[in-house]
Amino acid sequence: MAFTIREPLAAEASAIADIHVATWKEAYSELLPEDYFSEEYVAGRHRMWQHVLTHPRDDVVVHEAEADGEIVGFAWAGPGEGVDAEEPPRDRLLYAIYVLAVHYGTGAGQALLDDTLGDGPAMLWVAKENPRATAFYLRNGFRFDGVEQVDPHAPLITDARMVR
Repeated sequence: MAFTIREPLAAEASAIADIHVATWKEAYSELLPEDYFSEEYVAGRHRMWQHVLTHPRDDVVVHEAEADGEIVGFAWAGPGEGVDAEEPPRDRLLYAIYVLAVHYGTGAGQALLDDTLGDGPAMLWVAKENPRATAFYLRNGFRFDGVEQVDPHAPLITDARMVR
């Protein structure tokens, strides 16, 4: 299946938010509380993406993958961030990259990563409980640096930092 990578339009904020929610459900439903994907959560994702796409920043990049006229994934990166007042280990942080499960293995995720970060130094957080994502990042030169954190709203997910 052919796909294209491009910057999303502000009018596509709702579609990106829906992809964000759908991909989280696919990847993490068994690790999240039953009420996690509440109407409030979904509305929050819509507000977030509306803000991100209508208030662009020079240091933030958002790309979407599109196949047959439909958005099938997205990637979002910006400035690196440290933990507990530490200096960030890299200047670039991959905030998120998600592709709908039916498009796994199509190359959309790789193209999103390549277009969003290139092959330069970067950092990211990955759920240790997501072996598919971990394997993807390892193939792309990322390595765990030993820093981990748990989201109090998702206590069954341990996020581990990876750098390259």
